[in-house]
Amino acid sequence: MTTRSRRPAPARGLAGGPTVSRRVLGVVGLLITAAAYEAVTRAFFSPLHVPPLSAIAPEALRLLTEGRFWTATGRTLLAASAGLVIAVAAGIVVGFAIGSVPWLLRVTSSTLDFLRPVPSIVLIPVLVLVLDVGQITILLVAVSCFWIVLFQVLYGLRDVDQVAVDTARSIRLGPLARVVHVTWPTVLPYLGTALRLIVSVALALAITGGLVMGAAGLGELIWSSQESGESTGMYALVLLTGGVGIALDLAARLAERRLLHWHVATRREVAG
Repeated sequence: MTTRSRRPAPARGLAGGPTVSRRVLGVVGLLITAAAYEAVTRAFFSPLHVPPLSAIAPEALRLLTEGRFWTATGRTLLAASAGLVIAVAAGIVVGFAIGSVPWLLRVTSSTLDFLRPVPSIVLIPVLVLVLDVGQITILLVAVSCFWIVLFQVLYGLRDVDQVAVDTARSIRLGPLARVVHVTWPTVLPYLGTALRLIVSVALALAITGGLVMGAAGLGELIWSSQESGESTGMYALVLLTGGVGIALDLAARLAERRLLHWHVATRREVAG
């Protein structure tokens, strides 16, 4: 029986078209959204309360030249980063400790499922009695992101190929070597997914710490602008905060591609 050779299909994005076309359509969609916001705000809202984009954009550019914005951004990112480090370290350690022992996983599964939906922000009234604002913000980030990392690790451990584990045992690989060569490569893609998720969560909670408790950072800067009636400045800060979030998401995706360059899903994403 003969086989016919086929040309590789052109790279396509999530929208089904070629990558270049998808990017062009994304830019067009962004421009349409900006134009629609401009038209709606001018037609239905007072510029004192909901300023148009033509007023917000220059203010955002002006804020980029001010040291207070970069100082606030640095403080927010520092709190988010500290919480992320704690969450990743604790999630990996606890995930491997629970997921590697079947009976322990069965015993704790109900408790984990019960605690996971509880939002970390409900801890604020208790934590404010014993910690300062900065520490509370870091802890909120750590608690929320911990659950994401923990469950991704558990999902990864559940996906470990038992045949590969048995093969590793048959060639006399020790427990540590099995973790390094069999378990860890299976869990790593799940951690890559967790990284993309927790970056956005960490930024949102670090900003929430400023909005709710006055922790130094972008949230506190946005709250101060609102209190002083600087609506244009407040919207400009929100716009810039969105830009910070996009930059962090792109950085997380780049880190994931670098970390998982050997994984088939990453190669397909790069090709697409």
